[in-house]
Amino acid sequence: MNEHAHRTQRSRIGIITGSGPEAGVDLWTKVLRANRQLLGARYTGDLDAPEVVIFSVPELGLSMELEQNDAQVWQAMRRTAMRLAAHVDYYGIACNTLNHYADRLAALDLPAQLVSVADVVRDYLVEQGIARVALLGARPVMDLGPWSAYRSLPQHADIELPADLDVLHRVIYDVKYRGGEQPDIIERFERVLTGLESDVALLACTELPLIPCSLATPRLVDVTDLLAAALARRSLMPPPVGRFPVTASGADRS
Repeated sequence: MNEHAHRTQRSRIGIITGSGPEAGVDLWTKVLRANRQLLGARYTGDLDAPEVVIFSVPELGLSMELEQNDAQVWQAMRRTAMRLAAHVDYYGIACNTLNHYADRLAALDLPAQLVSVADVVRDYLVEQGIARVALLGARPVMDLGPWSAYRSLPQHADIELPADLDVLHRVIYDVKYRGGEQPDIIERFERVLTGLESDVALLACTELPLIPCSLATPRLVDVTDLLAAALARRSLMPPPVGRFPVTASGADRS
């Protein structure tokens, strides 16, 4: 067998991004890194990288105020997922807030399977035996209400939230506008962290890992890293039954 033949048996993965667009770049980078780690000595270069399709949709940036923009955001998400599903076997959404639509997307019965951040985080907490964790993200995520992709997480762990959810929500907005390396943003974020009692904190927003943090505690877990590893693992699987295998030429499987 050709040393690269295993690549023709791999599933193709997709990324939906736009809230913000940098989040898709970040997820793709972490998928590539996770793929290298999973293959280990079997990784020999470009031909062993996963095949990835990315759709970046600026309209999805309305997700920061999801309740007010639900109809428009959902139509953009539905349209994007239906287009992407024709080209991939598994896909992830590079935005924790937009994973709110996981159930609606599943109901579409698309030919590609969504790998949701809620499932990935739940599995991580169970595997690591973490019984208490802080959840840090945009306001819709931290509310743990009907607009949160993590609304079922309290069934699996004791969830701590920041004392003032709006403070962190504003920090996230500022990272989108100004970048994460601004001294005042770092200071405000670290102030949120020092107010937590949990030993572990989930960075459940793609902007938060962009803030360089020097604090040793709590231990910060980047949810994007967890999602990237899950997507990379699926990329190493054969395409699901009924789907044509990905070819080196990248030809459509329709």
